[in-house]
Parts: sequence; C-alpha cells; structure tokens
Amino acid sequence: MARFLKNREPVKGQSPGALVFVGTRKTDEIDIRVIDYDDHHLTDQAMVDIQDTLHYKTSESVTWININGLHDVDTIGRIGKVFDLHPLVMEDVLNTGQRPKIDDYDDYLFIVLKMIRFDRQTGMVRNEQLSLVVGERFILTFQERPGDVFEPVRERIRRQKSRIRVGGTDYLAYALMDTVVENYISVIEHIGEQIEDLEEEILSDHDKKVMEKINRFKRETSYLKKSIRPAREAIFQLLRLESDLIHEKTHFFFKDLEDLITHATEAIDTYRDLLTDQLNIYNSVTANKMNDIMKVLTIFAAIFIPLTFIAGIYGTNFDYLPELRYKYSYFIFWGVLVVIAGALLGYFKKKKWF
Repeated sequence: MARFLKNREPVKGQSPGALVFVGTRKTDEIDIRVIDYDDHHLTDQAMVDIQDTLHYKTSESVTWININGLHDVDTIGRIGKVFDLHPLVMEDVLNTGQRPKIDDYDDYLFIVLKMIRFDRQTGMVRNEQLSLVVGERFILTFQERPGDVFEPVRERIRRQKSRIRVGGTDYLAYALMDTVVENYISVIEHIGEQIEDLEEEILSDHDKKVMEKINRFKRETSYLKKSIRPAREAIFQLLRLESDLIHEKTHFFFKDLEDLITHATEAIDTYRDLLTDQLNIYNSVTANKMNDIMKVLTIFAAIFIPLTFIAGIYGTNFDYLPELRYKYSYFIFWGVLVVIAGALLGYFKKKKWF
C-alpha cells in the first residue's frame, strides 16, 4: 500500500455521508476519555457508554472528549448522533486519508490535521489523522491509536491556575493544534540534523550508501510536506473565519500558530533544497572522481604509446637492424624507454596535469 494514499476501495459506490472506515486498524478497542473543567473543578475519566457523554454537550464547563480508535464504525456513528454532527463530518473522520482542512458548520468547527512522528527503527516518518470538532462548550478529538503529543496540554489543564483553565474551547483548540505543530518542528529538526551531517559524509566517504540516504530523506521530506503544507492552508483559513466560536482574545494566539506553521513549512522547503544541493554535490564528486581516474589512465596511455612504438620496432623480425648485434643494445633500449617515460612525466607535471 502506498504511503501517500489510502486504499479507497471500501468507499467506491457509496453515497455521500456513508460511514465507512478507510485506513488501517491500529488499536484493538476504542478508548474514550473525558476531561471536563473550569477554573474551579476538574474531572478526568474514561467513558464506557457513549450516552454518558450526552450531558457534557450542554455543560457550562469546557469538555474535551478524546476518542482513540476509528475502526468501530457503529461507535463513531453513535458519537456523531449524540453531538448532532453532519454525516459528511463523520465520513471525513473515518477517512484517515483525508487532507488537512477546516470546515465551518456554524454550530461547530471541523478541523483535520496530521500528527506525525519519526520512527527511529525504520528511519521513516509516520502520520496519524487527527480530527477535531470544536463546539461552544465541547471539543471532540478523534485519533487512530492511543498515544499522542497532548500530554503537555493535559498537564496544563491539571494545573488550576493555568491560562487554559480559564479559557474556552477555542483556546483549548489552539493549545491542541499548537502542540501538533510544535511536534512538526521537533520532527523536522531531528531529520534536519541528519541531512546537514550528510554533506560532510558526501565529501569524506563517497559511496552508494550516501546516495541511498539522500533519496530516503527526499522521500521523507516529501511525506512531511504532504502533511504540513495543507495544515498551513487550514490554519490560514481559520484566521479568516468570522466565527463566533473563535473569540477576539484567542485570535492573537492563532496568529502565533500561523507563524509557527509557516516556520515549519519553510524549514521543509529549506531542507528539500539542501538535499537537492547535496545530490548535485554527490554527482559532482562522482564526476570529478571519474575525471581523476580517466586522467591517470590517459597519462599512462600517453606514456606507453611511444614505448610501445619503440618496443614494436625493436621486436621486429629483421636480421639487418644495426643495433641487433650490438653487445649493449638491450640496456640502451631500456635506457631509451626510461628516458622517454621520465621526460613525459616531467612534461605532464610541468603542465600540472596531475
């Protein structure tokens, strides 16, 4: 299965809004966790029955409901019904190949991003779809698997005097998106360090493994770009929305998020350009190395051409060559060869051909 596209065979011929899971099952059971808070109280608990989340829909406090696992279509569909989510929203939640975007449904915002991580064992970038539904008093987050980058946000929620405890759902949405984008930067920095080290390796240890590394990093940066660039467009669109769900005081935080995602996008472009330059350096080093080899071979060929000519004459089968009967002709012959070879070497060195 290609990394850049998901298998869409299950949704062929389905009507718009049909709930069909598109992707790979990444957890055995769906896990639902609810964090409900305001500036005075905090509730953090796992939920078993979807109906237990119904009263959070109209709660005066801020409620964050996180769902890990998307393979159970019935459970995801029930969540959509409890919170009156549009069928197209639920379809996009279950389609893990969805492009990062933002949709305004008046009563709530629907945001799709990609959470990324770097697999150190395989040296590959992995991504996971994150879907956010931002309502007036609640946020739903849908993830493909347990484990995420949101633990720092949870820690901030647990601190009673933190800014997030007095903010609304718009500020919580900003905090979650900011953490995702910060993780983009971390992954890019990790890959970038390896890319920068490649230039020294190209010049010192020139072999095919270096070319393989360059091609691998070009593939991974392309994969990163596929996730990050649309996310930047979505955040830009979010700043242009005239939604009552985004308060003026939170708008400045999203402006800072815009700068951060722009930094991530520019870093990706920079490293892609650097990889192109390194590929050119690799090809130049290869060409120079081949030129050096051809230069040495040409010099040796140029030296041996007159020597071969003389040896050819000396080895002819004529009886009446004057020097054939001479006592020291063999040594004179070798002396001539050495003198000619030395003279050619001296001439090549004077011309700085080697």
